[in-house]
Amino acid sequence: MSELRHATHDEVPPLIDGNCTVLLLGSMLSPKSAQERFYYAHPQNRFWRVLSGVYGRAFPSTREERAELALSCGVALWDVIYSCDIVGASDSTIKNVVYNDIDGLLSAYKNITRVYATGGKAFELLRKYAKTANNNIIASAGRLPSTSPLNCGTSLSALIDAYSVIRS
Repeated sequence: MSELRHATHDEVPPLIDGNCTVLLLGSMLSPKSAQERFYYAHPQNRFWRVLSGVYGRAFPSTREERAELALSCGVALWDVIYSCDIVGASDSTIKNVVYNDIDGLLSAYKNITRVYATGGKAFELLRKYAKTANNNIIASAGRLPSTSPLNCGTSLSALIDAYSVIRS
């Protein structure tokens, strides 16, 4: 079993530009994503398959192609958590949460009109954060199913269907 680690978001900024209209928030970077310094980097995570399926685009295999896919579709990526203690990538073990400044990000990027959490823990933490944030977009955030390999009970086609709500 993996050991408890203190994870931070120091080296992975939000993937966002002024054209983004949707913000997808995970909980915290997995060890593989932290190592690669990019979102959803674990090869078994289905996020990039889902995003390419939602927009009818080719599957992006490189970091650059993935960034281009998300940004060209108006999708920004970040995480709810700035730092926490966690075992491996298991959201159920998250403790000592320090939140990212989601409200500040939304203030800086006014084109974002919709926010979704990509999994149960991200949604739960976002709801807690929303209690202190002064932002209606955060308060009305939606929940999408996790694309993690741990959510293997949800098929790829069901994930694509669920994530289709992000299309503008």
